[in-house]
Amino acid sequence: MARVRYFAAAQEAAGRDEETRGEATLGALRVAVAADHPGLGGILPRCAVLVAGERADDDTVLTADTLVDVLPPFAGG
Repeated sequence: MARVRYFAAAQEAAGRDEETRGEATLGALRVAVAADHPGLGGILPRCAVLVAGERADDDTVLTADTLVDVLPPFAGG
C-alpha cells in the first residue's frame, strides 16, 4: 500500500496530512482520492504529484514501498 502525503492546501482539502492507499497505479490513485476527498477534486489537477520524489505519469505502478507527495501550487517570492 502506497503512503500518500498531502501538503498545504491539499492537506486542508483531504482533511489529513497522510494516508495509506491500495491503488495499483498513480492514475487510479488520483481518481480514488478525488472521490474519497471531494475537496481535492478542484485542486488535484493543479497539484504536483511526486512518486519517490519525482514527477510521474498516471501509468506509474505503486507498491507497498511507494511514497507519493501531493503538492499544491505555491505562491510567494
